[in-house]
Amino acid sequence: MSSTSSAPTRFLTGITTTGTPHLGNYVGSVRPSVRFSQRADVQSFYFLADYHALIKVGEPARIQRSTLEIAATWLACGLDPERVTFYRQSDIPEIPELTWLLTCVTGKGVLNRAHAYKAQVDKNAARGEDPDADVTAGLFMYPVLMGADILMFNAHKVPVGRDQVQHIEMARDMAQRFNHLYGEHFTLPEAEIDEAVATLPGLDGRKMSKSYDNTIPLFTPRAPLQKLIAGIVTDSRAPGEPKDTEGSALFQIYQAFADTDETTALRKAYAEGIAWGDAKQMLFERIDREVAPMRAHYEALINDPARIEKILLAGADKARAQSVPFIGRLRQAVGLRPLSAPASAASGKAAKVALPTFKQYREREDGRFYFKLLAADGALLLQSRGFVAPQEAGAAIAALQQQGGAAVKALAAQLEPLHNEDVQAVEDALAALAHAASVAG
Repeated sequence: MSSTSSAPTRFLTGITTTGTPHLGNYVGSVRPSVRFSQRADVQSFYFLADYHALIKVGEPARIQRSTLEIAATWLACGLDPERVTFYRQSDIPEIPELTWLLTCVTGKGVLNRAHAYKAQVDKNAARGEDPDADVTAGLFMYPVLMGADILMFNAHKVPVGRDQVQHIEMARDMAQRFNHLYGEHFTLPEAEIDEAVATLPGLDGRKMSKSYDNTIPLFTPRAPLQKLIAGIVTDSRAPGEPKDTEGSALFQIYQAFADTDETTALRKAYAEGIAWGDAKQMLFERIDREVAPMRAHYEALINDPARIEKILLAGADKARAQSVPFIGRLRQAVGLRPLSAPASAASGKAAKVALPTFKQYREREDGRFYFKLLAADGALLLQSRGFVAPQEAGAAIAALQQQGGAAVKALAAQLEPLHNEDVQAVEDALAALAHAASVAG
């Protein structure tokens, strides 16, 4: 299922339709995605994640408006729907069906470790509330829906920020377990992190995010744009006093739009004590120079929703040309088939008895060494934290193989925390490995 040298690499990117696109969306996702889509060796899939929006937003009009705004943004910024597959998530009914198929092979313990769920549980604990207060099944199952988005089109690469890498790893786990049970159907996706892509700070210095209400809308008109930029938080240093670029939200935003010479010039101006008002004016002019040519196109698209709808439906037809036959093969594999169809020896669980396995690997992002314990069916049972050297990871694996549950307790600081429902499964897996080793010996 892996790509060959002659086949294009499949990239997949989605934006959740929860609000108006802002400068952070543009710099972190839209601009690099549009540039990337123009490469001849890439097959690109871009989607509006409106099912995901339902997890976060209970305002139908806002989701509809956001879908229109995000679609118009991508198109105004140069995305060519003829070159890519550009679709609305909810127009592909095979995605929720695949979500259910993946749900049935994904362990609850895996989902317990999802960052968004853990963050809500921790927040509830800090407030002394029930751990699952305000936790919907949608929030808990979010990683499975994301896995279905990725695996439906067997994406090779998924551009994400570092905070999303876990979701790609979970999608890999789902794919591995399904492949183990039903045959090789899914490509194992990889996270694609572009270190050159900036994460923009917002008006208050925190990450620019709708949830912080600190965003600068991408296509806001000139006068409101200038006013918003004037509101960026700065320190109290007066004109003439040297200013630090490190930690300056204003400088970071400017750097994301400017070329090397422009950035060098502003850094020099900081050192010479430029007034904050003058620096903000420079930022406004630099942003407007890039955005203004696209603004008229965006407004024309926003005022012609029927045109965007037509583009999205054409994209859905292109996407479903792949998703419909693929979900048909998956249904056949799991046994959802006509009663007159013969059972296939190739589908279903493998006949030979499989054992749990340890998988040791190195993360490209931090250079550290990790390992996992996978159940016989591919489910993730145990995840380590990062080790500086591979020998350290190997020694921890050896201790777990030799000492079983006792080593789990001894190595607790070097392992991701286990939930109660996981402990017995891990101990059973280690016991099975120990028994197999004793029989072989």
